[in-house]
Parts: sequence; C-alpha cells; structure tokens
Amino acid sequence: MYILQFIIGLVAIVKGADWLTDGAASVACRFGIPTLVVGLTIVAMGSSAPELVVSVVSALQGKVDIALGNVVGSNIFNTLAIMGITAMVCPIAVERGNIRNDVPFTVLASVAVVITALDAFFNGTGSENVISRSDGLLLLCLFTIFMSYTMSIAKGDKGRAEALTSEEAQPAAATEEGVMPVWKSVIMILTGLAGLVLGGNWFVGGAAGLAAMMGISQSIIALTIVSAGTSAPELAASVMAARKGDTAMALGNVVGSNVFNVFFVLGTAATIHPLGVGGITYFDICALLISSVMLWTLCKFGKTHYTLTRVEGGLLALMAVAYYVVRCM
Repeated sequence: MYILQFIIGLVAIVKGADWLTDGAASVACRFGIPTLVVGLTIVAMGSSAPELVVSVVSALQGKVDIALGNVVGSNIFNTLAIMGITAMVCPIAVERGNIRNDVPFTVLASVAVVITALDAFFNGTGSENVISRSDGLLLLCLFTIFMSYTMSIAKGDKGRAEALTSEEAQPAAATEEGVMPVWKSVIMILTGLAGLVLGGNWFVGGAAGLAAMMGISQSIIALTIVSAGTSAPELAASVMAARKGDTAMALGNVVGSNVFNVFFVLGTAATIHPLGVGGITYFDICALLISSVMLWTLCKFGKTHYTLTRVEGGLLALMAVAYYVVRCM
C-alpha cells in the first residue's frame, strides 16, 4: 500500500510540475514577459518543483528528516549520479563561462548547507545542529542574489541568452507560435497545483510508511529513494539532452537544480519549520560538499580541460554507488 501511495504521489508531482510550468509559461508569453525571464524563473522552478513540494510538505508535517534529507540526497544524486551517467552517455563540454559563473554556485550552496547545518561543529558540542528560521531566511536572500546575478549575466551574454531562449530550453507552451487560450492555461495551472499538493502529501506519507515498514530511519529513505525519485525529471532531461548533443543544457540543468534546492527549497522549508539535523550525519553533508567540489575540479582541472569525459563520468557514478553502499550499511 505504501509503495503504491509513494509511486502515485511521485507521478502526480512530476505531471503536476509539467502542467503548472506549461500553463504559467503560456500566460507569461501571452502578457509579453520575455522568454529569457520565463526560462530563468518558471522553467527552472518547475524542474525543481518535486523537491520543493516534498520538502515543504515534510516541514509542514514535522518530518524534518525527509525535508532536509530530500535536499541533501537530491544534490548528491544530481552531482554524482546524473552528471556521471550523462557524461558516460556523451562527454560534457563545459564553457569557460559555466566554470566562472555557474558551477561555483553549486560549491557555494554546499558550503551554505555546511555553515547553517553544523552548529555544533562551529559553536562547540553544547550546540544543537539545526537549520533555524533565520538560516532559512538567509538562504532565501542568497537565492534572490543568485537569481539577480544570473539574469544580469544572461542579459549581458548574448550566447547564454540565446541558449536560454532557445526552443529546447522552453516548455512547449512557450515556444509555439500561438500560445494556449487563457482558460486552458488557467486549467493547467490549477490542475498542476492540485497535482503538486495532493502528490506531495501522498509521496511523503508513502515514504514515511515505507521507512516504518522496512524498519529504517526516515533520513535513509529521504537520502536514497525519495531524493532519487524527485530527481528523476533532472536525470531524464539531462540524459536526453546529452543524447542530442546538448551537453551544456545537461550541465545547466543540474547546476540550476542544485542551487535552487539549497537556496530556495531548503530556505523555504526551514522558514516554515526549523529543521533539526539529527538524522542527517556529518558524512552526508561532507559527501554533499565533496561532490560539488569534485564536479568543479574535474570540469576545470581534469585531464581534458573544460570537458567532463566518460572516464570522469564513470568516476562520479562510482562515487555515487560508494556513497549509497556506505550510507545504507
């Protein structure tokens, strides 16, 4: 029963995110909002909607291990498994601008998790590890800065702007010559929101039930099954982009998702309900930081500069396997 509830919830979340994104993009285009802005806001947020819904619902229900574990686990999965598998499908050519402007933000996001989560490490053993509401508000401020910086860079970089406004980077509703009627867009938005809300409740309830049924902690479920499930859209999008030769989009998809997960998703969840770090260990948070640093190092200083090769992708994938094996022992 819990497995069925888990799967139905995940499907509802993913489809809800698609409908909400397409409907919102159509409305934005109808009212003359630039496609660049649509790509940097609606599309980016839509791809990370599963993580947002799961973490927010978990925070509202007081299941803080799922809320935090979902973000930490998703970013580890994105960086090691998705980038590793994608690079093995097709080597990822990384532009210098990505190394200078984008990838470092994934490292910054990981550092932000370390600073906000490990209070006992920085303040002494008497402190409790918790991401407080003030930490959550700080992360949301960093998200605002990141979005402002990204949009300013995109507007000043013709190639980047063209990439973000290309048909491949936009939802179907934003690229068709005729956008959807307003009534249809509204229906898609409302249906998408309903799918996200209902799916989020089913998904979190199913995950908690699975943890109880299997006799393992909710943090383990969140770091493995939940995070892999909510990252499924990013995995599919990145692999398909790589198969089409659009490796830049595959990298941007992961980088944007990682930053959004920490700054916006984790910031929102912590603002709603302070997140105790009890079930998430130092090992998990160190793995998050090491994975982001490893990605940046391989992209910039690897054997083939500014290219993530198949061998390097295999290394990332093996690191993902090692992490899950050690964490589940």
